[in-house]
Amino acid sequence: MANVSIKFNGKDFLLSCDDGQEDHLEELLTHINKRFDDLKSDLGNIGENKLLLITSVKIMDEYFETKKKVDQKKNELKNLTDKFKELKSLVYEYKDKKEKEMKYLSQDHENFKQEIKKNKEDYEKIIEEVTGEIEDFVEKANLENSVQ
Repeated sequence: MANVSIKFNGKDFLLSCDDGQEDHLEELLTHINKRFDDLKSDLGNIGENKLLLITSVKIMDEYFETKKKVDQKKNELKNLTDKFKELKSLVYEYKDKKEKEMKYLSQDHENFKQEIKKNKEDYEKIIEEVTGEIEDFVEKANLENSVQ
């Protein structure tokens, strides 16, 4: 434990604190001393106990106002976090939906390719059959003309 010697309201005090906290304790006491001296200047010397009480009340008022603001900001941050999570969920949902659509479109594309390939094969087969029939017809026609 470390000891810090401070002066408050013209009196010397020796306070203990954890090692390494000396500067912080001095900073806090400087703030309290200033608030106390300001009140003493504004209100006059109405008694040390009363000035200490009023100083404490003012500091606690500041603390609670700050705490309310911090709690409000925490609540706002939580709401923003919740909205962000909701938005993130919607984005992933949209992404999944689009990936499924892409999969279906890809499958449809592949089906169309297969259908086109089959139609081409069928068309080529029909052309070969028709060509064969035309050749047979021409050959028969030539035979009939040559017989006459």
